[in-house]
Amino acid sequence: MEYFAKEYDVAVIGAGHAGIEAALASARLGVKTVVFAINLDSIGNMPCNPSIGGTSKGHLVREVDALGGEMGKAADKTQIQTRMLNRGKGPAVHSLRAQIDRREYSKYMKHALELQENLDVKQAEIVDIRKTGEGKWQLRTMLEAVYTAKCVVLATGTFLGGKIYIGEVSFESGPDGMFPAAKLSESLKKLNIPLRRFKTGTPSRVNRRSVDFSVLEKQEGDETDTAFSFETKRPPENKSFCYIAYTNDETKKVILENLDRSPMYSGKIEGIGPRYCPSFEDKIVRFPEKQRHQFFIEPCGLDTEELYLQGMSSSLPEEIQLKFLKTIKGLEKVEVMRTAYAIEYDCVDPLALKPSLEFLDLEGLFGAGQFNGSSGYEEAAAQGLIAGINAALKVKGEEPFILDRASSYIGTLIDDLVTKGCMDPYRMMTSRSEYRLLLRQDNADIRLTPYGYRLGLISEERYGAFLNKLKQIEEEKRRVTQTTVHISGELQNLLVSHGTSPLEKGVKLAELLKRPQLSYADLAPFDSERPDLPPEVFEQVEIELKYEGYIRRQQAQINEMRRLEVKKLPDDIDYNSIEGLRLEAREKLTKIRPHSVGQASRISGVSPSDISVLLIYLNKTGK
Repeated sequence: MEYFAKEYDVAVIGAGHAGIEAALASARLGVKTVVFAINLDSIGNMPCNPSIGGTSKGHLVREVDALGGEMGKAADKTQIQTRMLNRGKGPAVHSLRAQIDRREYSKYMKHALELQENLDVKQAEIVDIRKTGEGKWQLRTMLEAVYTAKCVVLATGTFLGGKIYIGEVSFESGPDGMFPAAKLSESLKKLNIPLRRFKTGTPSRVNRRSVDFSVLEKQEGDETDTAFSFETKRPPENKSFCYIAYTNDETKKVILENLDRSPMYSGKIEGIGPRYCPSFEDKIVRFPEKQRHQFFIEPCGLDTEELYLQGMSSSLPEEIQLKFLKTIKGLEKVEVMRTAYAIEYDCVDPLALKPSLEFLDLEGLFGAGQFNGSSGYEEAAAQGLIAGINAALKVKGEEPFILDRASSYIGTLIDDLVTKGCMDPYRMMTSRSEYRLLLRQDNADIRLTPYGYRLGLISEERYGAFLNKLKQIEEEKRRVTQTTVHISGELQNLLVSHGTSPLEKGVKLAELLKRPQLSYADLAPFDSERPDLPPEVFEQVEIELKYEGYIRRQQAQINEMRRLEVKKLPDDIDYNSIEGLRLEAREKLTKIRPHSVGQASRISGVSPSDISVLLIYLNKTGK
């Protein structure tokens, strides 16, 4: 029999990477919040790769931290190896990646939720949500407890209608052998939420003792000063190794001989899989000319012998998985601890969401993470943070917090989802941002910490330290533009040895720093007045000087984009009544209901001429 349990301001369904950030942000903004997890041991779980960050994903983590989120701090506390990717390229694509102790990460996040004021943590499966006559949301658990909330965040990950596939075997399940959320989908369909099926997968986990590391390539971590969180004081310490291995012709042969037993190719799996993270059998089919495929053998933690085979996701039968793994050099005697699987799940068409991540037609209901059609822990955390912030702001009666594309990768991610939609699980990449020279991971705090402070997610102490950093950067920029470096034999030799032209007369230090061949470290012997400053201050000054012209041009593009972004479109516009709009544009604008002319201009099927018509309409009507 149903019973009334408790009333909240915000309820978060799911405690994965999206749910964690949503719940913490909401509670930290002072509203009474509850977060539900089917199993409390699944909080912050990493059912796929035990790592945080990577190309563009490292940017997202640093942006989450700059706004006051938790993922960066948790990653720094539980990392066992870090590497800075793309060091050979420009700073726009430098990305931090950390191997994580997955059990320690989960433990850290569970405790963070438990300690948070204004937040209750509950193990319960939500089986039904509906709107009450008073405009609140009513949530019912499997045990028939009824909760009410003013706002709800759906952060169900891959649990919603979860179904596991391993060869000919399939069964309802969440990731990692957890219970699925089997009944909630039907409740969401009754709300006319446009659900669809996506699919993802994960590789086998194997026992360390069964791997011959002597024939594998060792991959050590980097010595780096960079951490994910701007509050982390000590640089990360490398405590473990990863290894690189390769498949061969025999591996390929086993796959091709058993392809008909893969549910991906037998037609059993209906869900659409991730384009940029395919299963191993999919790689074999897509790239038949490749003689071998590289993959990574990564530790799952310091206190476990489980190893993760990054890049070897599969849904083939268990015995076939074992057979193809044993064809690989170093894995001839491999012992599989957890079998690889594919998981199919329900998610929403993100075109049904506003840029605030609230549903267009369901006031007070928000979506975040894989529920919104994205893939990846980092993408989930970013959306969770924004959904949690906006749910709390809605409870308070305040305007939503929306980041535009020029402010952040978070803004790009959400704008892509709610404006363009996605036909397969969306993965963030640096190439998705047209403003990536300005949206670097090194300046995430400069771009976003003022927002976090105004929202109330950044403490006075942290904001004071941030302002001091800005002051140091400006003072150092002023110093290097005023400091003259005089000609000497040692300096001329340095310039020639670094492939840049010698001087004809003394120049300002800033002019030398602008040369791509030179760095602060190279010029240190000729800079007797160099102050004792944190490395990140020198980094900012050097980047701003070296890329000054490019940054100026990109800022001009941003200013033009924001000219359209500030032109708001009222929610009640009847696009069918606007003369001059093409039929396709009317249909797309009516469906997506963009919040600004800028967003409208990015909708597929809306042409520049349609935007001109919209601008004329706004001017004529005074809207």
